[in-house]
Amino acid sequence: MAATHARGTSTLRLALALPLLGLTLLPAAFAGGGTRRWFGGRGESQRAEAQAAKDAAAAAFYELDTAQRDLRISIETITAVDSSPGARRAVDGFAALGQRIDEVSHAYITAVDAHDLDRDELDAATANRARAELTRAKDELVRVKGDLDRFEQGLGPLLDKAETQLARLAPAVERARQALRNASTALDTVRQAGLRADDLAARLAALGPELTRLNEGAGRHGVAETLQRADRVLRDAEAVRVEAERLPERAAEIDKRLVSLRTRAEALTTRAGAVEPVLSELRRRFSAACWQDLQHVPEQAAHTVHQAEERLQEATKARAEQRWPDATSLLTTARALLNSTDEAVSAAGDRLRRLDAVAKDPQQETDRARFAIRDAQRLAMAGRTTPDPRHARPLDDAVARLDRAIASLDSGRHPDYWHFLTELGAIRATTARVVEMIREERGGGHP
Repeated sequence: MAATHARGTSTLRLALALPLLGLTLLPAAFAGGGTRRWFGGRGESQRAEAQAAKDAAAAAFYELDTAQRDLRISIETITAVDSSPGARRAVDGFAALGQRIDEVSHAYITAVDAHDLDRDELDAATANRARAELTRAKDELVRVKGDLDRFEQGLGPLLDKAETQLARLAPAVERARQALRNASTALDTVRQAGLRADDLAARLAALGPELTRLNEGAGRHGVAETLQRADRVLRDAEAVRVEAERLPERAAEIDKRLVSLRTRAEALTTRAGAVEPVLSELRRRFSAACWQDLQHVPEQAAHTVHQAEERLQEATKARAEQRWPDATSLLTTARALLNSTDEAVSAAGDRLRRLDAVAKDPQQETDRARFAIRDAQRLAMAGRTTPDPRHARPLDDAVARLDRAIASLDSGRHPDYWHFLTELGAIRATTARVVEMIREERGGGHP
């Protein structure tokens, strides 16, 4: 298709020179100073009519050439952005029109070449034949120009879409370049503050090839791909800038967390040392079932605190080397270890307090469980004469479990108060699930 267009364009330019040359010579011929022999009368009138037909054909030819050039720009705009079936059909349609333009252009040039309207020997018959052929060539040029205009009108939606994307192109590329400049400036600033930010520098350097492709332009990589690349560069460069600007704050946060977690580790070491006396009290006053799951807490606490301290030492080293992601990760690990230690150490003291309370007054825990069951039973019977078996069965089981738990306290010299507490906790959880089920069903329109 490109070869056809090039051939058509060259032909158009060659032909365009011919009528212009005639137009240049014609006034001189009529000025009275030339060497032509004029025969006057009807012959000269026919020569003038042929010349007028030639001028009209030249004008039509010029208009068609201009329209084809403009349409080619529109097609190139569409194909630079759009690869849809509609765009491909537009390219094929333009190629077909190009072939027709070549044909009518060739006919026009042939007609122009066949008749020298300036020669002295031009007779009336030849002038008439030239006028007819040139008029026919002009009519064909005009007809194809009309087809070209209608084809161009049909391209409106495709061309609007393409021009919209092209209008986005330059601002998008400029925004991406500006984002890269901003990220580079932010990195320079933190480096001047003594922070290396090597990982951010590496991420910014990785965007270098993308900037090169942006600078190569959409002509090489396509508009759609260039727009996507510009958006990606903008996003990644902005992320680098934000992280670079936050780096001093991040370093300060890491320093603060290091101090805080070291203090917490020291406090937990002290608290872990107090677990053994608590265990001794539990062993002395309560059955083994009440404390045997806690007997390894002191050694486990010492071990996890030691692990946490090792992670803190590694985090301190990472901070000194400005390996920010590593420092953050190590601090997170140390915090998780200290949290688990805190829970284990707290569990021993909490166990003793709860067992003390229930040993002195088990009735309080019993009343809590009975109240929860009765509240659930009242809700299950609301608006009903008989409860739904799905609700009644677990509540009846809860009553039986409560009676057994109460009876277990009279089973020996050292009741298993911990079993009593956990059993009553399970009973309350069961009744809470029944209540939730009833409310969901009634809220959802179930009877």
